[in-house]
Amino acid sequence: MFAILTAAKRAAPVAASSVRALTRVSAVRTYSSRILPTAAGASGGHSKLTVSSDTCRELQTSATLHSIIPYKLADIGEGITECEIIQWYVKPGDKVSQFDKICEVASDKATVEITSRYDGVIRKLHYQDNDIALVGKPIVDIEIDNPDMTSAEPAADSVAVPTSNPAQALPNNDAATEPTVVLADSVPKNFAVDRTSDVVYATPAVRRVARENNVDLHYVAGSGKGGRVLKEDVLRFVELQKSSTVPNVTVQEPNTADQPFVQANASSTAPGISLSSASAVITGEDQLVSLSPIQRAMFKSMTDSLAIPHFRFKDEIELDALMQARQRINKYLAEQSGELTKMTYMPFFVKAASLALTKYPILNARVVAEAGTPPKLQFRASHNIGVAMDTPGGLIVPNIKNVQTKSLMDIATELGALAQRGRSGAIGSADLRGGTFTLSNVGMIGGTYLSPVLVDSEVCIGAVGKVQRLPRFETVEIDSRPVERVVPRHILVTSWSADHRVVDGATMARFAVLYKQLLEYPEIMLANMK
Repeated sequence: MFAILTAAKRAAPVAASSVRALTRVSAVRTYSSRILPTAAGASGGHSKLTVSSDTCRELQTSATLHSIIPYKLADIGEGITECEIIQWYVKPGDKVSQFDKICEVASDKATVEITSRYDGVIRKLHYQDNDIALVGKPIVDIEIDNPDMTSAEPAADSVAVPTSNPAQALPNNDAATEPTVVLADSVPKNFAVDRTSDVVYATPAVRRVARENNVDLHYVAGSGKGGRVLKEDVLRFVELQKSSTVPNVTVQEPNTADQPFVQANASSTAPGISLSSASAVITGEDQLVSLSPIQRAMFKSMTDSLAIPHFRFKDEIELDALMQARQRINKYLAEQSGELTKMTYMPFFVKAASLALTKYPILNARVVAEAGTPPKLQFRASHNIGVAMDTPGGLIVPNIKNVQTKSLMDIATELGALAQRGRSGAIGSADLRGGTFTLSNVGMIGGTYLSPVLVDSEVCIGAVGKVQRLPRFETVEIDSRPVERVVPRHILVTSWSADHRVVDGATMARFAVLYKQLLEYPEIMLANMK
């Protein structure tokens, strides 16, 4: 009896274990006979284990799941629908992690580096260098290990941009798209650099300078942060080329039938030789080139401007009193240890415009005309005054936010920062967004009487010409009698354009008269500042 009880106790755990095993597999489908796949089966082969019983359980292992997802170009700024691919930082087969740089793109407003949001492997590039990529469309295909990560992809049109030629999926280096300088001897060691990577870090403005001088950026030593090639590096490279002793230089364009071919002797470019006596022989054909992002934006905005009837107004302003006030301010700044050491005329022009806009707010407004609704005017409280800048990449119009709250020194400091970023091609989309009024100082280049063109988001724009020293009549009293005499005066011509659909001529004239008064009598400007 004791033996029977002992056997029963020993069998109890076994029975309980069997019950737990049956419970765990109760939800699994049963078969009379099943081939169990193993890890080898996942890689193409099969290890067969046949189980025969009245009720058989299925055991299964699976390989790691992979998914190829299209990585779309996100919206990088207000109103931007397309960007130009400046350069790729990756190629098919490269492994990327989150926040790794994929490519650099340029729009009509800014240059942006696109980074990865996934860990994975690059499988396909949808664009080449200098191609136009559409916002919301795939730019690369990334194979990721965890398909659940695709839920982080922003909602957008999932239609991929087709690539007709498989070779288009490979990134082009600068040598394939830009002129290459081939020297008769090897590249001199004093300015050649052995790159460890095909990636060249340079802004569009620097690349433009390189193209104009037929320089391959792969041979230019970058002195900027992280090896970035600066404009000074390219110019230094060009000077070293000129000073190097090379019998002749051949400039070759990419091997295409529609590209010109230029061959010149090095001595023909030596200083002191006139162009008429140069021995350079230039042959070639006309070229059809695509517009740059900035040119495309200008094309669209100026085409839209044709629908706006312009009312134009011009007036002369005497700047002698303002020049004296500016000299005193600059003398004060020179004695200080601050960042601002000199003030130009532009801060006065910008602040005077803001003060005049306070009295005539309609010139800071915006026409809102939507289909099916009557047109309206949106009066804007902020004076975000744009300043047209001529940069190496083209004309851009960044704006100074909330000028109505800023002092002359604040405006001067911000103008200097914008000019520095413009020269280096680092103007961001935030600097270009939200402008309400525009001033162009094209007079610093030349021109007296100008005709600025409106954009559809503003109703008024101004342009200042060059300052001229001209004779003017002045009435003085001599022996209690008025006498006219000719005196020299510094004259500035301002040119205004307004949207004549909503701005009448009298309003534009009153604004211009007040603007003139504020500049001719700086103490009135100072009295109205808050």
